[in-house]
Amino acid sequence: QVQLVESGGGSVQAGGSLRLSCAAFGASYSTNCMGWFRQAPGKEREGVAAIDSDGRTTYADSVKGRFTISRDNAKNTLYLQMNSLKPEDSAMYFCAADERAGYWFCRVGRDFTHWGPGTQVTVSS
Repeated sequence: QVQLVESGGGSVQAGGSLRLSCAAFGASYSTNCMGWFRQAPGKEREGVAAIDSDGRTTYADSVKGRFTISRDNAKNTLYLQMNSLKPEDSAMYFCAADERAGYWFCRVGRDFTHWGPGTQVTVSS
């Protein structure tokens, strides 16, 4: 099973930016599809963005135009560039991956198989 480790979380003022990273350790086929989720206290986990092996991306409506998901396959790393951050973006952010590669699967919020431990993002007003 692939191991995922997030980094880059922290505290930032509203309107600021952060870039999250997710390093993947293990077989590359286990990361054909990768994505980001987030969960705030007392709320359900929600999908934020996803990217497939061909670079196709999908986003939650709440982050479209502000967040950008990307991947560097040579570095086995996933990124989430977050701009124009809002207090409601505050949450624990989780990296996820799945070996399924088809367009039929790799969409934001789908049932990913592998998960990282999360990194905290706090946006203050």
